[in-house]
Amino acid sequence: MSNTKLIAAIDVGTTKVCVLIAELLDSNDYEIIGVGVSASKGLKKGVVVNMNEAKTAIREAVESAERSAGYEVDRAFVSLAGAHVEAVNSHGVVGISGDSIITQDDIDRALDAARAIVIPHNREVLHIIPRNFIVDGQEGIRMPLGMHGFRLEVEAHIITAASTTVKNLAQCIEDAGVVVEQFVLNPLASSEASLTDTERDLGVVSCDIGGGTTDVAIFIEGNVWHTAVLPVGGNNITADVSHGLRLPASAAEEVKIAHGHACTQEVDSSEVFLVRPFGHEQAIEVSRSELANVVEARAEEIFDLLLKEVKRSGYDSLLPAGVVLTGGTSRLAGFRQLATGSLGLPVRVSEPTNLRGLVDQVQGPEFATSVGLLNWAARESSTYVGLSSLNGYSENGSFATGNKSGQRMWGVIKDWASRLAP
Repeated sequence: MSNTKLIAAIDVGTTKVCVLIAELLDSNDYEIIGVGVSASKGLKKGVVVNMNEAKTAIREAVESAERSAGYEVDRAFVSLAGAHVEAVNSHGVVGISGDSIITQDDIDRALDAARAIVIPHNREVLHIIPRNFIVDGQEGIRMPLGMHGFRLEVEAHIITAASTTVKNLAQCIEDAGVVVEQFVLNPLASSEASLTDTERDLGVVSCDIGGGTTDVAIFIEGNVWHTAVLPVGGNNITADVSHGLRLPASAAEEVKIAHGHACTQEVDSSEVFLVRPFGHEQAIEVSRSELANVVEARAEEIFDLLLKEVKRSGYDSLLPAGVVLTGGTSRLAGFRQLATGSLGLPVRVSEPTNLRGLVDQVQGPEFATSVGLLNWAARESSTYVGLSSLNGYSENGSFATGNKSGQRMWGVIKDWASRLAP
């Protein structure tokens, strides 16, 4: 039996499914040993709309990653997005028993108290993330474990999702032969690979613009203060290009990537390219500035919706670190410049860095969520994603593979606390 410890991540997006397998090293570090990517099918705006097509696309990506790594995936951390995701901030209060020293049980009880909010029967809690703690009226406590006190309060960010949507995606994953170890909200996963600790502390917006959705997470004082999923993305730009130039969707996507620009003023009006629209037997010339007009208009709409969401959160004045863009759409020429002008905030485009292993296959902002899932999995100190070797023997190492949700929650709490520690 080998002592190799492995983790796996499945990013199920609207445009692609990406599966990563990594060997877990010391100090929560890892080396990527398997990558599988397939074109996404059966999903729309992050939601499963065709079970058979979705599980086929997932299975293709899983099998590709398994061939690359030489291991079979048994369990994985899986991304989740969609407009069905909602979030609310809640407050929990408990008394400290015994010798008035705050224990793990006290923290768990405080989080349970924060969780005691009215949730419709068709929704389920996805994440409970502690923002900060208050001990006997003293605010700003980042980790109260071991402190003396009589009253413990917690401000928690609670993220919920539609139960049927979660179950449908879980069923597709399981039909592909993989058990979902934990669902992780897309913007939380992508922020794991794109943000710096300084940005989290100062105040920053993590914005993952994918094909079907724009996933938003606001971090202030090191913690998540607001999350949202906007039902717009790169596919909306592609659809506009398709209609404007009268092209098939696949051709419009190629044109958008090759010739698209989000800032019309930076495009030479004399530049042209060739396309063959519907009804034309031969290719015709199209002005690149005409294409830029179409792209810019839709991109501005995306940023307008993002700005409205940031203002709706009430934290728009607490974001000196600005906006960090990830997702495949952020690759578009002129996208960052347009974002800077539209949002009135500093903007940078981020992609995963400091990786080991098959680095060349996961370069680019479109892989932020996939790599972020691995980062999330690597920090789960009490459990890990089980995999088995293709030759049949177990590779469980020393980690448990059972369903220990309470321990996993505690692992997440310790992670947030360690990140907040001065």
